[in-house]
Formats: sequence, C-alpha cells, structure tokens
Amino acid sequence: VYVLYPKGKVSEIQEKQFTTLGQNITALEIDGTFDDCQALVKSAFMDKELNEHLQLTSANSINVARFLPQAFYYFYAYAQLKKLGKANDAVICVPSGNFGNITAGLFGKRMGLPVKRFIAANNRNDIFYQYLQTGVYTPRPSIATIANAMDVGDPSNFARVLDLYGGSHAAISAEISGTTYTNEQIAETMRETWKECHYLLDPHGACGFRALKEGLKPGETGVFLETAHPTKFLDTVEGIIGESVEMPAKLKAFMQGEKQSLSMTKEFADFKSYLLSL
Repeated sequence: VYVLYPKGKVSEIQEKQFTTLGQNITALEIDGTFDDCQALVKSAFMDKELNEHLQLTSANSINVARFLPQAFYYFYAYAQLKKLGKANDAVICVPSGNFGNITAGLFGKRMGLPVKRFIAANNRNDIFYQYLQTGVYTPRPSIATIANAMDVGDPSNFARVLDLYGGSHAAISAEISGTTYTNEQIAETMRETWKECHYLLDPHGACGFRALKEGLKPGETGVFLETAHPTKFLDTVEGIIGESVEMPAKLKAFMQGEKQSLSMTKEFADFKSYLLSL
C-alpha cells in the first residue's frame, strides 16, 4: 500500500496517521498539492508499462467502488430522520473537495434514497460553486485553507456528477446547490457553534453546518456531514476557540509513532521509476 500526500499541506496528526503505520504501508511525501498527488495516481493507471508490471487499484474516490460503502451513510442518516418523524423534505449538506462523498450521496439518491436535495459546501476552492453560477467548469490551482482536505482545484468526481445528470447544468443545479466560505467565515462558525451549542466542529464540518444554517428553507430538515475529528487539526481548532482540546486515545497513539516517509517530486517519471523498482 502506497499513500501519497502533499508535503507541508496536511496537519501533523494527519501526517502521523499516514507515516507511522509501517508494515506493508509506505507513505510518499509529494512536493506538490493534492491535485498533483491525484494526477500521479491517475497517470499510473493510464500507463501501459506500469500496468503490465503491477496490479494497481485505488482506495480513494478515484475508485468507483469507494462509493458503495460510503452511500450507506446517507441511508443511515435518513433512517435516523425517519425515526424522529423528520424525513420529509430532507436536505443533506456535504463539505466537498474532491466530490467523492457527495457523489456517493447522489448514487444513493439514484438507488432510491428519498432526499429532496443536496448542498455542496466549498472552502475558497470553489470550482463547483462557480460552475453552478456560470455553467462553465474551470479548474484552477488549489488554494491552501484551514479546511485542507477540501483544497482541490480539479475535483476528479466532477466528471461523474456531470455524467449522472447527462451533462445538464440545469439538472445538476435543480438538485445540488453550492456555497463557498473563507477561512474567516469557517473560523467564525466554529467559534459561534462552540460558544452557543458546545459542539466542536472541525473546519470541514463548519462549512457544512454554515451552509445548512444559511440555506435551509421552511419545512426542510437538514443533515450535514462531519468529515474528521476536530483534533486532527488541533492547532487550528485550539487557536480558533481559544481553549485546549483533549485528543482521543486513538489519535494520541498515532502521535507517539515515528514518522517514516519517502520524499518525491511531483513528476510522473519519478513516481513511475519508483513503482517499477518495486
């Protein structure tokens, strides 16, 4: 197993989760962005020589099989609403970067899940939001934000969303709306929610929660998806709420491990050469 991650663009605990596992898992620290990491993996799948040498597959949302177990979360969420008698006009809001999670939800809807509509919450990397406004998909280099798992400038699952709706901007816009938030807005939402509800959002979940607060219509019931424990972004979260936060034992255990990674450029030739040497 090879884990590619962008050098200097993940939190310390995120990095420790990749780099301390050892055994058959090797972390490759790529001198680039998430988009660069994804491009390397996609290029590997398209390379004839590599595919003759290795049997390659992916565990992230490049692999359509990822959506099947992920879609179950949406059915589970709907079941909870049903128990509460609040399943009519359900709206699900998903913090979105590479758009794998929300695509799983859209698959769920095609399988019969009676969700009224979806909201895709972006950070400053608002490529999908701009597409909804203009009908034009314009990928661009990603911008670093405090919601770093959503720092994607060319979401690979956009093509799947487009295909699900027959390439129709009108059909996509009818079922999916979008929002985009700055670091300041994300931090403000985290602070206010902690102060008012004593619920600790992580930066990604904060995008989802704010989008629901601002976008729910009368009669609708909203669900937002959290994507990570807030202490994965410990320094950011503590800096925003002005308090120390206790890290769960499972995450603490990762922090005790020793980082082991291989540095690599974002050039495909280097990645290919490494894989061929295995």
